[in-house]
Amino acid sequence: MSGVIQLIGDPILFLGLSAFYVLLISLPLAFWAAAGNRNSSVVRFLLALANLLLTSQLILRWWESGHFPISNLYESLCFLAWACTITQLLVERLWPSPIISAITTPISLASIAFASFALPDTLQQSAPLVPALRSSWLVMHVSVIMCSYACLLIGSLLSLSVLILDTGQELQIRSSSIGIGGTRTQLEYGSSNVKGNGLNLSSIAFSRIENLDTLSYRVISVGFLLLTVGLISGSVWANEAWGSWWSWDPKETWALISWLVYAAYLHSRLTKGWQGRRPAIIAIIGFIVIAICYIGVNLLGIGLHSYGWFF
Repeated sequence: MSGVIQLIGDPILFLGLSAFYVLLISLPLAFWAAAGNRNSSVVRFLLALANLLLTSQLILRWWESGHFPISNLYESLCFLAWACTITQLLVERLWPSPIISAITTPISLASIAFASFALPDTLQQSAPLVPALRSSWLVMHVSVIMCSYACLLIGSLLSLSVLILDTGQELQIRSSSIGIGGTRTQLEYGSSNVKGNGLNLSSIAFSRIENLDTLSYRVISVGFLLLTVGLISGSVWANEAWGSWWSWDPKETWALISWLVYAAYLHSRLTKGWQGRRPAIIAIIGFIVIAICYIGVNLLGIGLHSYGWFF
């Protein structure tokens, strides 16, 4: 009973839990739609509703605390869930497919679930900013980094779907340069209605794997760009706060490793021409590295960037 009263009296907690339950309802519906290979407007509506609830929660937290709501682990997880849901909505506008909701909704659900149920009450409460965070660079650096995480995580999950759905068929396009949901032109020898020409032009729709492969590349490219901007802005902020551009803090080190992994992913596609399973494996490695960088370092309470928990 006291928990219900606390929930009603804390609108921020209520909005976060409401977003969790909306995403929880949408997840089996997304799996059901993907199994039947049909789009579901209900799933997109629920995802948009969850994003609206998270937006309201962050705005209310901002107004209540007086600072940008990303100063502790609870706020950053809620912000990550918000960034993942809005990234997912934008991706589905590029290529509306039930696979996208089924493969990417779990990351948003896991983020808000961890924030709402796993963290102790002391880490869910708002607190004044420490002196190092009282800077205009807070919004610029942290928000860009969190948005880059969202894009890279969503892109990596799309690459995971390529691994799951790949049946060994050969991809016939360069996914780094072809659009989403389009057709490619095939030349065939034979009779033609055009005089003096022995070639036929026919259009072939992209396969599901080709669309997912291209989509994952584009989302990861955006995430990599945001991560680069976030690392540069963080270096400038560190120089202003501590007089050093780079201190090899554990969070900085793992962020650099993340950047190098996704740089290798983009290099393999742009220079080597890789597509399909091989770059997807690199993207999955990047997913694991980001999980260590964001959750692992924070929970161990290591370094200047850690929100701390276990220690």
